[in-house]
Amino acid sequence: MDSGHQHVVVMRHGDRIDNFEPLWTEKAARPWDPPLIFDGKVRAFCTGKKFNNSLGFPIHRVFVSPFLRCLQTASEVVHALCAVDDCVNRMSSADGVNIDPSKLKVVSVEYGLCEMLNLQAIRAESAPKDGNFAFSISECEAVFPEGTVDSSVERVYQELPKWEESIEGARDRYENIIKILADKYPTENLLLVTHGEGVGVSVTAHTPDHVMVIEVEYCGYSVLRRTIKDNKSVTAGEFKLCSQTGILTMPT
Repeated sequence: MDSGHQHVVVMRHGDRIDNFEPLWTEKAARPWDPPLIFDGKVRAFCTGKKFNNSLGFPIHRVFVSPFLRCLQTASEVVHALCAVDDCVNRMSSADGVNIDPSKLKVVSVEYGLCEMLNLQAIRAESAPKDGNFAFSISECEAVFPEGTVDSSVERVYQELPKWEESIEGARDRYENIIKILADKYPTENLLLVTHGEGVGVSVTAHTPDHVMVIEVEYCGYSVLRRTIKDNKSVTAGEFKLCSQTGILTMPT
């Protein structure tokens, strides 16, 4: 393209089971990695439908945290984005959604989008005692519809952050991964499915206003935009916050 814009949507996962069923963690094999409740899948699928209808631009590529709640959220969004039939009466992928995987270039798991690995984000009683979160990339990729994942895409972060990373370190990581992924695919619009802190950073790092993010709702998201010019070599401007949904802020 000669000139245009690149958009990056940064989205929080849907409703996680341990916030609705407190006893779930007592029997869970991986208490630090809760899945979505069904309503969370519905919320994620409906957000994907909203993207199709009102974003005003297509999503080309999806990157997602390896935590199960994010994988399931992204899977529901991908079903909605790739649907070939009218989804007006469908509320989740469980309703039998026919998809065309070619509507997306690829879905990839990215460690840099993972949860803050500290006790501020992960409850002490749920955290692995040895600090090993033990994610299997092949198991992560199996959550997605057939034909939507490209395992050959090289991850920016080759491993998870170390357990007990600082809040400042995690925020720097989120800001860094947004820019690196966008610069890697400057002519594509990206969806990054991550955690509340990551969405918060996408707001505070890309607005001239001095704001604090108070809360990010389940499936809340920001939309970032920058100018892209392609004259033999791609020239990118700075990202600016274009819009936000489900994000509560206050001036600082």
